[in-house]
Amino acid sequence: MDKIFNNTQVAFSLKTDTELDRAYFLFKMIANEPLVRIGTAVTNFALKAHLPVEGLIRATVFDHFCGGTTEEDCLTVVDKMFTKGVSSVLDYSVEGKEEEEQFDAALEMTLKTVEFAKEREAIPFAVFKPTGLGRIDLYTKIGEKQTLTNEEQAEWSRVKERFEIICKTAHQKDVALLIDGEESWMQDAADDLVTEMMQKYNKEKAIVYNTLQLYRWDRVDYLKKLHQQAIAEGFHIGMKLVRGAYMEKENKRAEENNYPTPICASKEATDENYDAAVVYMMNNLDRMAIFAGTHNEESSYKLMDLMQKMNIAKNDSRICFGQLYGMSDNISYNLAQSGYNVAKYLPFGPVRDVMPYLIRRAEENTSVAGQTSRELNLLKTERNRRKTEK
Repeated sequence: MDKIFNNTQVAFSLKTDTELDRAYFLFKMIANEPLVRIGTAVTNFALKAHLPVEGLIRATVFDHFCGGTTEEDCLTVVDKMFTKGVSSVLDYSVEGKEEEEQFDAALEMTLKTVEFAKEREAIPFAVFKPTGLGRIDLYTKIGEKQTLTNEEQAEWSRVKERFEIICKTAHQKDVALLIDGEESWMQDAADDLVTEMMQKYNKEKAIVYNTLQLYRWDRVDYLKKLHQQAIAEGFHIGMKLVRGAYMEKENKRAEENNYPTPICASKEATDENYDAAVVYMMNNLDRMAIFAGTHNEESSYKLMDLMQKMNIAKNDSRICFGQLYGMSDNISYNLAQSGYNVAKYLPFGPVRDVMPYLIRRAEENTSVAGQTSRELNLLKTERNRRKTEK
């Protein structure tokens, strides 16, 4: 298997010299953990105090990791990336809302992105977060089989209705729909809802995709059980495979509440879990579709290798690689140039509302060993290559 991910000319072909310098500067900052902590605290304070910092955020971290403040805003980036064969997933990245009007607004926005995906070849998927449509505490209560008040039962009915509206619309418009994974303590309720949607709308093929967070040690068994159910009931499974993004929070809550952590004991165990899920799904492609969400080069090579060995076309519609906008361009653009299906998650939303997402990205990059240094090395290589060429 050719090691294609070192080609920085392809990886950064869309970046101007200025954008390349900005990316290098940003990852330099992110590599400094104390700086990330201080920067996060200062930014949160500035936003709460309504200081005029949005312009600065917009010109730096926001524009690097986000497509814009509105879905229309994103289209310039969408079209630009698609000239290199990289698709987009418009991700309304507004988090931590608690009010019914906010959930209804997220429903409307998701329906709008389904419509965008229907109209544009460059946007093959729509996406939403379960907690975009309902309160996390409500999902947790349902998952823990607690008794709901009459008011909560009515609230849960509205959450289910929002799911139903989005999944039905996606099915009608033939748009694949990714449903993100979140904290383990709310995930059981979300899983049951997503499975219900798969039973209804994945009869012919995968339209509705759940997310498997493979830093959880129980997820491969969950996938196998779901597969048996899909065979028995005659539906297809769509699954976005990721390692996971809430590790510190998960371990902390498990410790505080005195239950075994749901997270794998080591990074190696997580990697093995991820690769095992890929192999299992590849061996059952007759009933499955994979969105391989990974910034891990080794896992990407393994999936490419499997496709080759199993004689599966690079552009098979049941397999798509995915990365986040602003990260791992060396994977995304080199895969696309080689003919694979690739999509970048393209977050958008008002600067202030997207800050929790951006802070998580910065913290995640800081805590993932090797990710930031790899980004920096690639950016440095490309800067040097361009200087030499001049």
